[in-house]
Amino acid sequence: MNLDRRFDDRLPIETLLCAYVQDRPQRGLAVDISERGLFLNTLLQDPNPPRTPMGLEFKLPGMPETIWAAGETCRDTSDDYFYGMGVRFTAMASLHQRMLQAYCRRVRRQRSGLWA
Repeated sequence: MNLDRRFDDRLPIETLLCAYVQDRPQRGLAVDISERGLFLNTLLQDPNPPRTPMGLEFKLPGMPETIWAAGETCRDTSDDYFYGMGVRFTAMASLHQRMLQAYCRRVRRQRSGLWA
C-alpha cells in the first residue's frame, strides 16, 4: 500500500506512543513527524488495510501535554523486525495542533542553525 502524497518534510523523532487500532491498543515508536502525520514502527503484525483509522496518544520532546489525534494509515512497510506505518492525521484538538506546529517549527529552526 502506498498512498504517500506528502507535502511537508518529516522531522526525525524517537517517541513512544500508543495507537488504538480497531479499539485495541498497541505500543509503537514514532520515528518521524510533521504537522500532517508521522511514521510509526510496531512489532510485526498482519498488515492493516489502506486508510485504517486509528487513535494516537503521544508526547513531544520538551512539551508538557499529551497529544491525542485521529489518523489513518497511508502506507506501510515491514522487515524482519518491525511493521511500519505512515499515518496521516485526520483530526486533532486545536491546542494540540498548535503544540505540534510549535514543535516542528522549533526543530526546523534548530536544524537550519537559526535557533530562534
